[in-house]
Amino acid sequence: MLVNNFLEKCAENHPDKPAAWYRDQWMTFGAIETMANKIANFLKDEGIRRGDRVAILYENSFHYIAAYYGILKAGAVTVALNTDTTADALAYTLNHSGARAIVTNQKYSRHLLPALPRIPELTRVVIQQDDLSAYNEIGRIHSVRLQDVLENGKTGPAGVRCIDIDLASIVYTSGSTGNPKGVTLTHLNVITNTRSIVEYLELTGRDRIMVVLPFYYIYGKSLLNTHYFAGGSVVLDNRFSYPQVVLETMKKTGVTGFSGVPSTFMILLNKSAIRNYSFDTLRYVTQAGGAMAPAVQKEVVDVFHPAKVFIMYGATEASARLSYLKPDMLHKKWGSIGRAIPNVDLFVADEQGNRLPPNQPGEIVARGANMMAGYWRDPEGTQQVLKNGLYYTGDLGIEDDDGYYFVVGRSKDIIKPGGLRVSAKEIEEALLEMKEIHEVAVIGVEDDVLGEAIKACIVPREKARLEQEAVVKFLKHKLPPYKQPKYYRFLDSLPKNESGKVLKQVLKAQEKQN
Repeated sequence: MLVNNFLEKCAENHPDKPAAWYRDQWMTFGAIETMANKIANFLKDEGIRRGDRVAILYENSFHYIAAYYGILKAGAVTVALNTDTTADALAYTLNHSGARAIVTNQKYSRHLLPALPRIPELTRVVIQQDDLSAYNEIGRIHSVRLQDVLENGKTGPAGVRCIDIDLASIVYTSGSTGNPKGVTLTHLNVITNTRSIVEYLELTGRDRIMVVLPFYYIYGKSLLNTHYFAGGSVVLDNRFSYPQVVLETMKKTGVTGFSGVPSTFMILLNKSAIRNYSFDTLRYVTQAGGAMAPAVQKEVVDVFHPAKVFIMYGATEASARLSYLKPDMLHKKWGSIGRAIPNVDLFVADEQGNRLPPNQPGEIVARGANMMAGYWRDPEGTQQVLKNGLYYTGDLGIEDDDGYYFVVGRSKDIIKPGGLRVSAKEIEEALLEMKEIHEVAVIGVEDDVLGEAIKACIVPREKARLEQEAVVKFLKHKLPPYKQPKYYRFLDSLPKNESGKVLKQVLKAQEKQN
């Protein structure tokens, strides 16, 4: 089985079934399959061969879905590009991946055009844009209107033979330092993980997911693949900066599922009228993409009741899921990431990879057919995380006496005031128990006395009156003195990427500039 078979089987069995909603329109599986075939045939005719890399720089849309599956149908490898980009970032990623072609939208031309002269291997641009003169001026570039491909392309299968250990995607992760790493995922990696997620979420053809996460992000892409694997549908709304609009879309389209990262839920809880809504069709809610404080988890469960809330854990390197906590265990295991998903082994290990006994901290490691093939063109980086058949997550955790796992910190997110080891996550969770706090990020900063000191960057809830003295007093009852922040900073918002993850490296860089 191949990833593009998800769409193909749905189109074969239910061609007239609604597959995706976007901008007040539904598109059927049959229509998306036809679009994907036209893109695949065009790429094949342009000389794109099995294993070539083709990039996608596009917002969530019908065109994105068709391009994603179309590239796979052509036997090529998708390179998902962050739409919050710059010319320099594009030049690096496209050069590093060796992409030969790109499918994109006019809105990104302001970044792509100045980058192209620096990307010698990229010679094909498929773009939703009328005027191609600027691209044609770059001599080696063959540009074509996406609308022409979709109007005039061949509708039959491209007929490219692949096997499931062929690469399907390179997904670039935003590291805390340096350039992003290209996670290479095979068809088998993605299919294995997709099958496991469908199993524990009990997804069927009746399910319909509200997608506010971008498809270039591994969590967002998994929403598409899992629902098409199950024969379900996706509802796309890129307007989460106006959460009220998304809530209305959820009501209008009758979604059965909603997924988000911690910041997604913080926005809904603190900056929308979600408590005034009831979603009669909503069956489940999933959360991943970073730890969500138990205090927030409890509020999410209450607000979305009676929908089941699944807390999940994973990594891009795992295609993306490693564990989940069953909804009926939430009240017993607040803060837990649960147990391993089907067909994955998960445990806490020492530095040699030996499994540690319960309640002893170590690094969380995993093994399974969903683990990446490695980092693209980075053997040294690959060897650091793939060792002895295990994937080393970089997260510090413990396993309790019942076999449930808890993340206690990130190996790279440990602060050492006075040489002591303190998890930023523990302080963040304590702070989020204050009702006046919307979100928080705890970082380590240089300090003449301690070497490194703890600093809490806090965003108060709207209209909340929050003084530093109140926060200090609150934490005195929650944490020992050495875990309490020495410094505080109050902000209107935290810097985040488009998938909602807090960019602590930006906060740290700001500290050095001050």
